[in-house]
Amino acid sequence: MKPWLAPADVLSALRLPLAVFILATADPAWQLAIVALAAVSDVLDGALARRFGGSRVGAVLDPLADKTFMAAAFFMVARRGLLEWYELVGVLLRDILAVLGFLGTALLRRPVALPARAGGKAVTVAQLLTLAAAITDSALVRPLAWATAAIAVYALWDYGRAAARIADADGR
Repeated sequence: MKPWLAPADVLSALRLPLAVFILATADPAWQLAIVALAAVSDVLDGALARRFGGSRVGAVLDPLADKTFMAAAFFMVARRGLLEWYELVGVLLRDILAVLGFLGTALLRRPVALPARAGGKAVTVAQLLTLAAAITDSALVRPLAWATAAIAVYALWDYGRAAARIADADGR
């Protein structure tokens, strides 16, 4: 049985106050530092979880911290008016549908655990690049947002295939 708490959980939890800090500062240098710290904590918590094992708290805390940080960071982008609402939805599409999927499976009491996949990791990298472009007022912010949305659509398709295979194997 997995332990209740693991070392990786501390790094995952770090992204929750970072979500608040990114909204509290208007300084682009600090915002970039916060995004970089969130990215590093995401990479390191995964490495720690693989090395020392995950926990029951971490299974929920890590994705919750990821989604909370991205929502806060892109709320900051929305406040600045750098992207249209539908572009923001596209950038966050994977996260929005992941939350809805989690809630749906929890309500139906039929959770499906899906390990991280390359498409999901690519979405996260694209989201971070889009954030960096927004913070630095780069002309690439809109093209990066559209690329992120396209990667998100692929990742959702890929996760859907993986979930269907798991459901078939379980006889659901």
